Amino acid sequence: MLSVCDIDVFYGDAQALDRVSIDVEEGKIVAIVGANGAGKTSLIRTIAGMQRPARGHITFRGADITGWPSCRVCNAGIGQVAEGRQVFPTLTVRENLEVAALLPRARGKLAHSLARVFAMFPILAERGRQPAGTLSGGEQQMLAIGRCLMGRPDLVMFDEPSLGLAPALVQEVLKTIRELNRDGLTCVLVEQNVAVSLRLADRAYVLENGRITLSGAGAELLADDRVRQAYLGM
Repeated sequence: MLSVCDIDVFYGDAQALDRVSIDVEEGKIVAIVGANGAGKTSLIRTIAGMQRPARGHITFRGADITGWPSCRVCNAGIGQVAEGRQVFPTLTVRENLEVAALLPRARGKLAHSLARVFAMFPILAERGRQPAGTLSGGEQQMLAIGRCLMGRPDLVMFDEPSLGLAPALVQEVLKTIRELNRDGLTCVLVEQNVAVSLRLADRAYVLENGRITLSGAGAELLADDRVRQAYLGM
C-alpha cells in the first residue's frame, strides 16, 4: 500500500534520514521504533508531504507521491495524528472536526463522519461547543484522532499518540488504534512505548541515527536481544 524507498532527508547540512526504506501492507499495523532523535518524526513528516526528500521515492497505491504537497497527500488517503495533538485551541471541538471534512475526498460525508467519530468518542459529542484548548490531554488526543478520521483516510500515521497521557488513557488510545485497524484501517505507529507498539504491530522497523537497523514481525523484534537490551532494559 505504501512504499518508502531509499529516502535521504536533510535539515540544512544535518542529515536526518539515510537511505530509509519501509513497506506498509494494506490492513496492517506497522511500528517505527527508536530513541528520541532517531528520525521517526522526520520519516512521518516526509511521507505526509511536509518535508521533501533529497533522494529516493515514496509510492502510495502505486502512485509516486514523492514531493507532493501535504494537502494532496491527505486527499490521496494518508492521514496523520501529529505528535503533541496540535488541535486548534480557539476553535470548538465540532469546528476542529468540521475543518478536516473540507478535504475533497471527505466533502458530502460530514454527517456520516461526525456520527462515526461521536460514536467512537462520546465525550467529544458532549464537548461539541467547547473550545478545544480547554479539553484535557486525553480528550485532545481523542479529538486529534477524530479530526484525522473526518478526512476519511485509508492509512493513518500515529506519531507518539500516548505522549504525556496517564497510563489508563494510554491503554484507551492504543485500544482505539487496534479497533480502527480491525475495521480495516492501515496504521503506521510511532510510539515511545516500544513493548506495547511491538505487541500491536504486524511488522516493525527499528530506526537508529536516521537508518533502519532492524526489521521484521513485531513479535520477532520483541524477542530480539538487541531490541530488549536497547529499548526494554532487559
